[in-house]
Amino acid sequence: MFWLAIALGLTGWAAGYAVLCWVKPFAPCRKCEGIGKVQRRGKLRMCSRCHDAKLRLRVGRRAHNAWRRTRADGMRLTPDRFGADH
Repeated sequence: MFWLAIALGLTGWAAGYAVLCWVKPFAPCRKCEGIGKVQRRGKLRMCSRCHDAKLRLRVGRRAHNAWRRTRADGMRLTPDRFGADH
């Protein structure tokens, strides 16, 4: 019963995170906290991580995009895949 509760909890969390990545694929930058500027040596500089965009792509959305790109590349028909006479 304990393991069932853990499994259901993890499944619920994963489903919630998947919905969050679908609805809001971008999150505030973790380095500049969504400001776009960081302070270095007393001066405000452009954030080197987000390049003043203030947002970053979520890890789950990045994984989903990579999966879709890999699947699309695998499904693409090429002449050498099935021979030249097809």
